[in-house]
Amino acid sequence: MTEFHQISSQNLECPICLTLFNQPKSLTCSHTFCKDCLQRISQTRSDQETISCPICRKETPLPSGDVEKLQTNVLLSSLVDEVKTKSPTCTVCEMDENLPAVSYCQDCGKYMCESCENGHSLWKPVSSHEVVPMSEVLSGKVLLKRRRKCKKHPSEDVECFCTGCQEYACLRCGMLTHLQAGHQIKETAVHEEKLMENIKELKNKVISKRTSIDNHIEFIETQRNEITNLMTRLNDDIDKTYEEYMQILSDNREALKSQVKHWSEKFEKELQVMQEESRRTISHMNAMEELVTNSMKVPLEKDALLAHDTLCENLKSFLGRDDPDNQSPRGVTERAGKISFRRFVKVNELCLGELKGYTWHVKAEIELPREDSMNCMTRVPDGKMAVGSFKGGIHLYSPDGELQQTVLKGLSLVNIGFLSDGRCVVRDVENEMSLYTPQWGKLDVTFETMNFAEGGLGGLTVDRDDNIYVGYGTPKIILVFKRQGGKAVRYMMCDGYTPKQLFFPTKGKLILQAASAVVCLDGTGKKQNVFKEEGMIPYPAVCQDDSVIVALVKHEEGLVRIDRYTSELKHVHNLITDFKIQIPASSCDYSLQEFENGQIAFCTSDRLYIFDAI
Repeated sequence: MTEFHQISSQNLECPICLTLFNQPKSLTCSHTFCKDCLQRISQTRSDQETISCPICRKETPLPSGDVEKLQTNVLLSSLVDEVKTKSPTCTVCEMDENLPAVSYCQDCGKYMCESCENGHSLWKPVSSHEVVPMSEVLSGKVLLKRRRKCKKHPSEDVECFCTGCQEYACLRCGMLTHLQAGHQIKETAVHEEKLMENIKELKNKVISKRTSIDNHIEFIETQRNEITNLMTRLNDDIDKTYEEYMQILSDNREALKSQVKHWSEKFEKELQVMQEESRRTISHMNAMEELVTNSMKVPLEKDALLAHDTLCENLKSFLGRDDPDNQSPRGVTERAGKISFRRFVKVNELCLGELKGYTWHVKAEIELPREDSMNCMTRVPDGKMAVGSFKGGIHLYSPDGELQQTVLKGLSLVNIGFLSDGRCVVRDVENEMSLYTPQWGKLDVTFETMNFAEGGLGGLTVDRDDNIYVGYGTPKIILVFKRQGGKAVRYMMCDGYTPKQLFFPTKGKLILQAASAVVCLDGTGKKQNVFKEEGMIPYPAVCQDDSVIVALVKHEEGLVRIDRYTSELKHVHNLITDFKIQIPASSCDYSLQEFENGQIAFCTSDRLYIFDAI
């Protein structure tokens, strides 16, 4: 039985994995191999339709490219199963062939029963031999060392290898058969040493190749990560661009709506003025009617009769006036109807569109009373425009450009500001601040400000809570005062900008003109937005709807452009382009403001320009 096990085991080994066949599959050349071995060979080929026999290299078709569908060698499979179920018996003692082996000596090549194993371990010449338990042999945990025997002389070990026949043989066969046939033979040890060297060389090449391929795989992974990062950045750029475009469109929409609101309020105010005037007419007429009808209560004589006649004449004269003409309010509506929205009108610019249908023109050009002396301008709550002069006086102009009054003629002014109750705060050239009644009477209010030497000059504005903001150019600081006067209640550093002119669009923000830039500051003085344009000096003003208009001046050429911006200094649209002004004689200070009725006032040092839209 042991001989059967040894002989069968050697003949039932797969030529590739050198172990007992596992699911043996036969090729068309009749050579048989393990299914998994053939599967690995198939995976190394680019052509999955055939497989080459490792022994004879004949091609065998692969049905559907699947090794599983090759013919199974049923006979070999049965023999393998039989060998696996047969337990080897002792090959040392010959007293009982059926005595089961409990161990195997790798050096002696013998199966040993328990008794022989004990004797083997006590014999000193073989005490260093490797003895393994049969349980580990049968389980496959330990592989037996191959001990080749001559095919013709099974009792003889192979000692040579024929390179022509590619087979091992004993010494007798090598000398009598292979050598005499002219074949070249080598000692088994020499052949196997050479074989091991080749295998070792191939293994080293495999290791090198595997390292190279592993590095390639790692490099591919690096490239995959790089591509992932690139694609992520592309997606981020797309998302960012989308958000920016949406913000641009949103800003454009808000700007357009701001324009609509501006014109809506302008037209509404014009109609309201007409309506109030008509109501005043009715009130006046009712009062005159009441006076006349009172005379019916008693008989009239002497002075009462004369008074009655006068009142009747006045009423008749009043009634003789023309009836109100609907043309004026209709004209307002017609002007409103001319404004239209045109979508996507700007080439190569992302926008919803723009409003068309009205143009700005110069309504009046007025020469100021004092030549080359204007240095401040502000809107008056009663609808006028106040122009201040450092040579003395405040000139009050109507929206039609008429000089209606000049006040504080002996005071050299730097800034003017109006409180909500009509009182006026004035800053003179010495940086002293005073408060005046709406009738221009000076009030006993003192402000503790910086003098000219320590503070220099700057702008002045009043917020909607009547807090007074005063700018100082030398320290680049803004002091905030209460209308009651006294010391400054707080201060704001201007983030390095000189506060030449100050304006409040909304609570919590401050617009200042600083040399060649317009700056938007938050409530703490921190810069939020900056606007500037190369070669132009900007002069801002805040409108009643909180939008910002900016006059961009080319002083040497005498050209002015006026644009509208949001309170965050984002461009809305152009109002006036390249308007030609008379260049001032010496000073290059300019001011911009909006009238209560929506007209725009632009002032040089000696001229006032009033613009209106039609």
